[in-house]
Amino acid sequence: MTSGPTEVERNPTIDKILNRSSTKKFADTPVSREQLELVLTAAVRAPDHGLLAPWRFTVLEGERRTLLGNAMAAALREKSPDSDREALDREASKAMRSPTLLVVSAVAQSHPKVPEIEQWVAVGAAIQNLWIAAESLGLGVAWKTGSHAYSSLVKHALGLSSDERIIGFIHLGAPMSKGPVRPADVTSRTRWL
Repeated sequence: MTSGPTEVERNPTIDKILNRSSTKKFADTPVSREQLELVLTAAVRAPDHGLLAPWRFTVLEGERRTLLGNAMAAALREKSPDSDREALDREASKAMRSPTLLVVSAVAQSHPKVPEIEQWVAVGAAIQNLWIAAESLGLGVAWKTGSHAYSSLVKHALGLSSDERIIGFIHLGAPMSKGPVRPADVTSRTRWL
């Protein structure tokens, strides 16, 4: 009988996960179509009980990002009618933080063995796959939500169906600066039985 290694060996995938952090500033360099197709393919390889594929991806690049920015400004105006031009412009600029923006949404299906929560979690797993794939290609990533993820104005502007839920606005591009790596608090969150 042979025994396994006494130490767990690290590899590039584990290192990407352990050092994951959000990109704070992106270069204007466009993300290539090949890179996008690869990260989206990695995303849909996420665990998916029942093979329901609840995820949807809307890709916004270049000037198409203003579609979302304008909707974000309109949503702010609806929520806070006294917002001044500076606040509305700042809100609209959120869609322009990266050269490529993926709006990841989900459509849950009624299924006797797969509750909605499992479908939402599958979409979260798809985003994580997308993130690790993007970083493996040298891209930076930031996952944003905020009130716009729940805005009917934003959903309508993006052409999403009424039963679609936005799970995240995923910014992609060449990273110029990244946030700190969050401490990994495993001990206080783990029970060994």
